[in-house]
Parts: sequence; structure tokens; C-alpha cells
Amino acid sequence: MNSFNIIQKCLGVVGVIFAASASIAAPTISRLTPPSNPPSADAVTLARFLPGQRFDLQATVSPDAGASIASFSFAVDGVALKPAANTVGMVTTGLNAKLSDGTATPANTAVVSLRAYSNAVPGVHTLSVTAVQSDGQKVTRSGNFEVVGITRQGHVAKNIILLLGDGMGAAHRTAARIMVKGYAQGKAQGRLAMDTFPYTGMVMTSSLNSIVTDSAPGMSNYVSGNKANNNEEGVFPDDTVDAFDNPRIEYLSEYLHRLKGKRLGIVTTADVFDATPAANAVHTSNRGNGTGIVDQYLDDRKLTGLTVLMGGGRKWFLPNSSDSSDKTSPQAINGSQRKASSDYVLPGDIVAGWGAAPGATDPERDLIADFTAAGYAYVADKAGMDAAGNPDKLLGLFAYSNMNVAFDKINKRRGVSTIVDDFGFPDQPMLDEMADKALKVLSKNNRDGFYLMIEGASIDKQAHLMDTDRWIEETIEFDRAVKVARDFAATHPDTLVIVTADHECAGAAIIGAAAAVMPAYPSAATVATYEAARFPKYTIAADGYPQTTDVPGRMLIGYGANADRYETWLSSDQPTQDSQQPFVGAPPLNAHPRNPALRNASTGFLITGQIPGSQAVHTASDVPLSAFGRGASLFTGVFDNTDVFFKIGQAVLGGIK
Repeated sequence: MNSFNIIQKCLGVVGVIFAASASIAAPTISRLTPPSNPPSADAVTLARFLPGQRFDLQATVSPDAGASIASFSFAVDGVALKPAANTVGMVTTGLNAKLSDGTATPANTAVVSLRAYSNAVPGVHTLSVTAVQSDGQKVTRSGNFEVVGITRQGHVAKNIILLLGDGMGAAHRTAARIMVKGYAQGKAQGRLAMDTFPYTGMVMTSSLNSIVTDSAPGMSNYVSGNKANNNEEGVFPDDTVDAFDNPRIEYLSEYLHRLKGKRLGIVTTADVFDATPAANAVHTSNRGNGTGIVDQYLDDRKLTGLTVLMGGGRKWFLPNSSDSSDKTSPQAINGSQRKASSDYVLPGDIVAGWGAAPGATDPERDLIADFTAAGYAYVADKAGMDAAGNPDKLLGLFAYSNMNVAFDKINKRRGVSTIVDDFGFPDQPMLDEMADKALKVLSKNNRDGFYLMIEGASIDKQAHLMDTDRWIEETIEFDRAVKVARDFAATHPDTLVIVTADHECAGAAIIGAAAAVMPAYPSAATVATYEAARFPKYTIAADGYPQTTDVPGRMLIGYGANADRYETWLSSDQPTQDSQQPFVGAPPLNAHPRNPALRNASTGFLITGQIPGSQAVHTASDVPLSAFGRGASLFTGVFDNTDVFFKIGQAVLGGIK
């Protein structure tokens, strides 16, 4: 046999071996949820849960070519789980085009789930999934999770009030203090309400997939104890395109309502569909799916104990019959933004496992009518809120989308500006007024307690727009709500009050003060630094806000995460356009400046930004957290945002000495 025939024969044998191995290849598992890595000496990157907290188990399994996944099972600590009826599911259609590792999704890939699992035994547990494909081949992948124990120590917290200044970093707090309290001879002449809290720590804010979080995981991480991807809330990431079928994590509201019967209140100056309010009650991988988000508030109220919901966002509650075909349709005349494409219908295993409402595609739904039919008093403005008395449940919707900011609401009350009239909602409550009403409703005939989230939303939104005067007054408004919560806790000592932020926005920094008597500047040369800045002085009116922010030697703010903008160092008469308002393209809203790159373009000087786009962005800076009341001493040092969940759990379940 010549050498060519020998080589040919050897290659033939190799081909037979390769073909045989391919025919018996096992399936592969590309994702196991909850996500985990082995604990190491200096880091632990596994999912954590309170005892009995519910969460979904899930895996993505890809079979050999030509095969399919025939069965699967999950095990914890080596013991196979026996799921309750209808709580397991397998999805083989509607998958992402690529797997989590970036490779194309093989044919017949399956996403397999076991819903609403819980474990009450403290410690680290092993989790495994075994899948069998149609030819009998098996594959197993293992991970882990931790159940964090609770120490029984004595007095527990009955009520939890979490105040979240969206985007509020240390500089935002300091700027509000300088403006509203003043400084002299180097000392603050007063303290913000949040400054008076006896315990303070620093919070690390990163999300599951980035050092820089957006607001969805920024809030969700606090109230689930686990990291979420950017744009996702109350869920782990998965490999399906459906925004509402992701593996769930039980929220603080759901956990405390199920175990302790506590009520839930959500108060925000944003649209109520927005990331921060929704990330206390709604499970979705797309924070933008407003129709399904607001529907879940009502549909799953028995899971969360939702008792109070107040903010903007009326556009999601109004029926939109023009979108029933799920096509791009003209704006509904009533301002509705309900669309079939952003609605939700849940798979049966989530419905069975969690006891969740199945959902429906119904853009024509009148959600306000459904709330009132469910026993909620509905109020549409401050006058209505004041006249509502103290109902058992309350829904307040004070704008089509985000509420107007304090700067403009206060000027309307003073009779010096009608900007809020442009939006069609001239009688909007302030955040402290909403907080006071929420506390009255939540504490009415309530032996079990409540969890209330209060958000100052436009600290972030106006910092994105680099509108300094508006975000500082937003911080002042937020601090007035903090005082309401602190005063409540002072008379209800079983209450824990927490003030923090989901992230810092814009890299705000107090760089000094104006050197010239305004309005004779704008130029960078007129920024006074160091001792030249002196102490800016603002006159505070009886309503608690500056008479004007345009004072000689006014405080000046720089931004480290800014886009291009034109700066005058003066307040803007008009707010920058809010693209979420349904009638933003029509008069009079379309006359407002479209973005910071156009605002003041004819009068200001250009400051070039470090980032693309027209808005400033979030940063990865740690944010302050201050605590008051029962369990406040737990919140010191430097800790992760997910740690807050477990500290609250200790205060509510185990108490403090």
C-alpha cells in the first residue's frame, strides 16, 4: 500500500470517529438562572435571597443538530425538585437570535423554567439543571445561590419608607443645602431634613451588566436583593424576546405583603410607568412597555398590596381604541399612549407559579375606570386630592406623563409663570403634599404596616438636561418630602426611613460662583473659584423655595458627564422639551427648547461635552444613603445597593436590639 492510500485510509477512520462522536453529542446549557459564579476568598458573585423569598429557576438548553429537548429537571443540593402543577414550562419559539455568549441560537433551543421556587434554609445552596434530548443524551450544569439568614434581635420595623432622589449624588444634596440654607463663615446655616438623619453610608450602584446603571436596576436592586440588567426590573435576563416572561424575583413589596400583610404605596413626580416606580411592583425586561406595566399595577395588586399610586402618567390609563390593530396609529385625541405592542400576556407557568394575572392585549382598556371599580378613589389634581379625605385606596394621576418640576409649579402658585398651563395640568400637588396624603391613607386602620416608596424623579431628569436651577429646586422639593417622612417616623417609632439615590446623574460638581453681577455674563471667564466664590446668598420665600435663583454671585455647577450645551449661568424661563409628553410636537409645547444643545444657543457660550448625544448621562459614582428610625443603625459604611434589601429584611423580620 503506497503512502497516499495509507493517508487516505487514516483520514477515513478519523472521519468515521468524528461522525460517530457528532451523532452522540450531548446538548449544551448556555445560561443557568439565577446567575452565579463560585464564591472566592475576596468576592461573592452569587444570587442572594431572604428566607422564603420566591424566584424563578431557568436554563437555556441547545440540543444537538437534528435533535430536540425531551425533558428537564432542576435540583437543589442534589435533591430533584418536584414542582407544583403547571409551574414548569418550556419555550422553543420567540427566542433571541443570539445566545448570551453572542453565538447564533441553534435550532430547537429551549428555555426551560421552574417558577416561584423558594428556600428557607440559610446558607449557600447548589443548583443544577439536567436536560435530556430526544436521542437520550443528557447534560447537567451547576451553579449556586445563597439564602441570607435573619438574626432575631428584638424590636422590628413595622413601616418602611424609602425616599429615592433619582440621580441624586452628593453634589446634588450639597447644592440644595447651599441654596435653601445658606453658608456664612464657612458653615452651613441650616441642615436639609436628610442631613439630620443620624446614620449615613455610601452605596455602590452598578447593575448586573454595567458599572453604570440605569434607573430600572438602580431601583430594582434595592428591593429585590439581586442585580438586574440595565432596562430590566424585577427579573433576571433570559433568551426570549417577550418582555414579560423573564425569570422573576420577588420584590420587597410582594414578600412583605405575602408574609406580613403589609400595604404598598408608590409616590413619584415621574410618569408612574417610569423605571423607579415600576421597579417596586412590575416584572419586565423592557422598562418602556408602558401599557403592560401600568396594567400590572392593578392586575397584580393582590400580590403587592398596592394601596396608593400617585404621580403622572395618565396617558397609559386612558382608552385608545385607535390602536386595537397593533399598528402604528395616530395619537389618540384624548392623549392615550396605550398600545397593543407594549401590553402583556403571561405564559401559563408564571400565572400558575406566582398567582399572577394572565394579562390581555387591550389598548382600549379604561384603566381609571378599572381602578375605581376595584375600590380606589381617583384624583386628578391637588384640589381633588385635598377633597378626597382619607380613602381606603388612592390613585392620583396629575399629568399625561412626567409631572411638571418644582421650579415651574411654584412659579405657577406664585402667579409669576404659566408654564404648567402649557401642559394642561395647572393644579399639580408638590411631592411633600403627595407624601403626606400617602402616609395618611397607608396608615389608616393598619396594624400590619406598609412599605412606601417616594421618588423625586426630576432631580435626574433635569440633571440629564443640565438644567441646574430646576434640578436644585427638585432636590429642595424632595427634601421637603423627606421631612414629612421623618416627622411621621418621629411619632411612629416603629418606622424605618431611608433616603438615597439609584445612581448619580451628570457628574454634577459645584465649581464656584458667578464672578460678575448678572446678567452681564456669559463666559467661562466669569466663573469665580476658591475664595473668589465667597458664599452665594438666596432669599427664601415663605413657601420654602428661593424667591429667584438669578442672584448676584449665584452658585455655578459643572458637569463631568455632559453633552454639548450653551450656558448662560442663568435660569431658563422655559423647560426643555419632555419627549414623553403625548402632545410635545404641538403648540405650545413645541415652542419649548428641544434639547440643551439648542437651549440658549443665541445667548450662551458653548460648553463641549465628553459624550455623544444631547443629554448628560449617569455615572458610576457611589451615592449617599441616610437612615432614620427603627433599624437605621444597620446602614453605615460602604455597601452594595443589593445589601439594602437584606438590611431592610433584618429590620422588618429580625429587628434590632
